[in-house]
Amino acid sequence: MRFVGIDPATKTGFVALDEQGNVLVETEVIGSGKKMKGGLTTEQLVSLENQVYKLLKPGDIIAIEQPAMGTQSGVTTGMIHGGLRSMIYRKGLDFIDVNPQRTKKFVNVGRVPSKVKKKAMEAAALDHFGYEHPSDNVTDAYIIARIAEAVYRVRKGLRALASYMIYQGEVITAIADPTTAKKPKPKSNKRPGKPAAAGSHTHSTEQQFLF
Repeated sequence: MRFVGIDPATKTGFVALDEQGNVLVETEVIGSGKKMKGGLTTEQLVSLENQVYKLLKPGDIIAIEQPAMGTQSGVTTGMIHGGLRSMIYRKGLDFIDVNPQRTKKFVNVGRVPSKVKKKAMEAAALDHFGYEHPSDNVTDAYIIARIAEAVYRVRKGLRALASYMIYQGEVITAIADPTTAKKPKPKSNKRPGKPAAAGSHTHSTEQQFLF
């Protein structure tokens, strides 16, 4: 069993960890073929997908990062993300989606300007896990692989949620049980245009549990 993190991009970060957290694979996957300005050619896209397909193995526990806010509608971004998810499906594997904000939060990086985000993530990966790599895509993939590992271990009862840092636990919970992470706000019985009567608001007192 391996824990795999994938950071999709024209230079896709791919990291696979063993069950002890040791790095088995750390690479930046680039599609080969004729280049096109501003995106990938079909040849490059297929090459990228095929390379990722060959890197995947039966039994992999996979986490893949979602497109960043504002890039979801990009043609190239959509093709890469959709294609890589197809590769995982073709391999008969499942995956969890990781929001880019949660990737940063898992290593306690808050909202930072994009120009310093890479350096912040590099420093955070080194501080939390003693990991460093010259490619920021691979660094992000490593953190995503660590998220895959954490979610798996907590879901299986192999490690307590409380053993993680609070911000890491919040990420794990948000991915593993989003209904608990995002509780709906209680609805009010107040009628429009009239003052609320005492005790007329409905409050949820039910305590939900993780897993």
